[in-house]
Amino acid sequence: MEPERSERGRRILLGVSGGIAAYKAPELVRRLRERDFAVRCALTPAAAAFVSPLALEVVTGRPVHREEYLAPTGSGAEIHIEAAAWADLLLIAPATAHTLASLALGLADNFLLTTALAFRGPIVVAPALHSAMWENPALQARVAELRARGVSLVGPAVGPLASGEVGMGRMAEVAEIVGAVERTVAPGDLAGRTVLVTAGPTFEPIDPVRFLGNRSSGKMGFAIAAETARRGARTVLVSGPVALATPPGVERVEVETALEMEAAVRERAGACDLVVMAAAVADFRPRERAATKIRKSAGAPRLDLVANPDILSRLPDWAPAALRVGFAAETGNPDDAARQKLAEKDAHLLIANDVSRPEIGFGADDNEVTVHRRGAPPLLLGRRPKSALARDLVDLFAAELRARRGEDLADGR
Repeated sequence: MEPERSERGRRILLGVSGGIAAYKAPELVRRLRERDFAVRCALTPAAAAFVSPLALEVVTGRPVHREEYLAPTGSGAEIHIEAAAWADLLLIAPATAHTLASLALGLADNFLLTTALAFRGPIVVAPALHSAMWENPALQARVAELRARGVSLVGPAVGPLASGEVGMGRMAEVAEIVGAVERTVAPGDLAGRTVLVTAGPTFEPIDPVRFLGNRSSGKMGFAIAAETARRGARTVLVSGPVALATPPGVERVEVETALEMEAAVRERAGACDLVVMAAAVADFRPRERAATKIRKSAGAPRLDLVANPDILSRLPDWAPAALRVGFAAETGNPDDAARQKLAEKDAHLLIANDVSRPEIGFGADDNEVTVHRRGAPPLLLGRRPKSALARDLVDLFAAELRARRGEDLADGR
């Protein structure tokens, strides 16, 4: 079994009640653990008919709570009290009509409900039930009581139901539930801030079919945008052409070329507290774009290239008050190039990564970076999922913003 985590704020007790949507619980656990949450599961008696306790024990790395009362150690500890004290957030997905009503009424006829009654932290529930049950006035009254007490509901959604009908009552998608959890436990240290993040590649057209570009997937920039939004910032994401969903709470501006990205950043950067240039902007573009497809029969074309604008180096003019962060996707020795760029581009932080390493290069789910800062030694953030790295990077950004605010207050501004 996985050892218990000591970090507070990242512990989730996942309650699974008896509905067909319970089969999604292992995937929900996996997605939560990818975001560095520690997860325990508690199954109602009915839930075990829909999802195997063993499956949940495997994906969580911890025993699954069912209907036990005392700890097996002989200490006399009541397990539902211990579980309630361990968790930072109680998530119930799926939440059946019985579970929703019982939560509202304070009933406690199984382990999950007994634990919920003893729990003092935030609760998120993802209802899953037939539309006729969801619309019943008695249940809606109980749901209103839960909302009034601060319980967060995610879903239900309209979609195919277990009955074969289509209607309101389908459990929210796993990604939406994870997003609700992250927003609930977010520290909120960027509330009131405005953040601009660039992500992905730029495509520089040669003709209507071909372009010059790079292999950037946009995953790192999207992860940073998702994290800043989760922590309360108004977040604008200027994205090149990528196949990624817009993170919850993020305003997305889609561009294709470096000139389009420059215009989007120039228009918005002045209102920002933090600008993170994570995009891999093409350094060059064809001087002219052919109006029609260049035919192979015409022979190899000669491309006359011109330099694209260096957006990061223009930020001091567009956003002089913002914390300015650049990325350096390098090969070989990225740190030497990063130190040079930090000074040349008047950035506050320059983040270097070696894209020649396939496990952390373009398109990879993991990354490893070195953060270069003015007047401070480089900071290595070792290999980890990009979502976890984004959280660590935003911790640094938030600390820098707090320090800058302290300097402003000391100067009387």
